[in-house]
Amino acid sequence: MAEVDYYELLGVRRDASAGEIKSAYRALAKVMHPDAGGTAGTFRLLKTAYETLADSRKRAEYDRGDRERPTPEVPKPRARRRMYRDEPVYTPRGCDLPPASLSWWHLTKHQPRIGYVRTPGHAPAAAALIGTALLTVPLLLPGDLPTVVLVCWLALIVTALGAMIRLLRSYLSAARANRSALAEFGERTVFGVADDEPVGERLTSEMLVNYLARLPGARVFHGLSRPGSVFADIEHAVLCGHRLVLVESKLWLPGHYEIDDDGSLWRNGHAFRGGTTNLFDAVAAFQDHLPDVDVRGVLLLYPNRRGALTADDAPGLGVSAMVPDQFVQDIGDWLSVDCALVDQRILRKVRARVVREPDAASASA
Repeated sequence: MAEVDYYELLGVRRDASAGEIKSAYRALAKVMHPDAGGTAGTFRLLKTAYETLADSRKRAEYDRGDRERPTPEVPKPRARRRMYRDEPVYTPRGCDLPPASLSWWHLTKHQPRIGYVRTPGHAPAAAALIGTALLTVPLLLPGDLPTVVLVCWLALIVTALGAMIRLLRSYLSAARANRSALAEFGERTVFGVADDEPVGERLTSEMLVNYLARLPGARVFHGLSRPGSVFADIEHAVLCGHRLVLVESKLWLPGHYEIDDDGSLWRNGHAFRGGTTNLFDAVAAFQDHLPDVDVRGVLLLYPNRRGALTADDAPGLGVSAMVPDQFVQDIGDWLSVDCALVDQRILRKVRARVVREPDAASASA
């Protein structure tokens, strides 16, 4: 069996601090523990990696042994020739759509109070009150009423009171659940740590915060592990009500991209061999994990050099290829349909897949 790199297993950099190593271990232990569906051997390996890197002496010995291992000589890639010596490194642009041009942006201006559970509306309460009031009408009628009428009237009173009691219980239960969820999640709308490299990751994370996170009820996630995995397989995700979009950013050559119904990638009408995506497996895994959630995947494309890049957003197996402006308009419109509620049960399940959370110092900054 090939030797496992402890840093790679924990998903941390080689210069990671003790706090980052501890945070990564705790997050992975939740999903790799045998009680959570992991294997005993894999969990022992994770624990060994943590105990080695958490101890400064053991970590120094491990790093020294790692440096002393012979590394195979890999030929250096040839530097890409530039037309001009002073040509700067190309940086693609992110989304710069005016918010007023978005069909769903009006929902962000007067955000309603978002609840973590759906409470009974005013209509059932009003109907119960009106019904109870109407039941008092026989008391106002002159004369004696037949026994049958009185019996029916009393039965209706009992039914109305029962409905009022059940309605009151549902209100109290919803209030308790909202308080509990608020204590657990607070007012946070972004979970996980976003990577700044490569540049596409930074552009995507900025776009999600500046646009989609403004939707009421929207929650943004960075670095999700799909069910069955312990590493960050999904770079970004947005949950809105019962709709979840998984996002993978790619810097590819300019051209026109399409995704077939069988998952094949095409560029300019030819099979694309310049990159792959794991979104198809991720969408299927999350759809099984959250059967009552509508899951979509988006391959968000940025050009890696000057030139036009376009995409056909027809979904292939639940995955679409899009450019930033197209993503903000279409996905924002799709998510806005179900943005009035944060389902705490779904939020809890998605948040549990976050691999790394910011430490207390950075979270409070």
